[in-house]
Amino acid sequence: MPEPKDEVLTEHFKFFQNKQCEFFPCHTNVRKEFNCLFCYCPLIAYECPGPYLVYFDKYGNARKDCSACNLNHEGIAAWNFIQKWLKNPTIWNV
Repeated sequence: MPEPKDEVLTEHFKFFQNKQCEFFPCHTNVRKEFNCLFCYCPLIAYECPGPYLVYFDKYGNARKDCSACNLNHEGIAAWNFIQKWLKNPTIWNV
């Protein structure tokens, strides 16, 4: 088993793109190279600056519709964005 690394020489772990995905690209208006690393945004349960709409499901539960958000797909900057917001997460509650 490989030993954990304290330092790496590249940042390849911060970017992934799956052009064979049936839904690629799942969001429009991404200005940088499309990053699929956060296919499902880890901020879905937290407050975030992304543009989202709130809707209520058939059981009356509030849900986030993040389909207009591109922040987690904007190139390598997506990694930095997610890391920043997960440092001090606030639970999303409507």
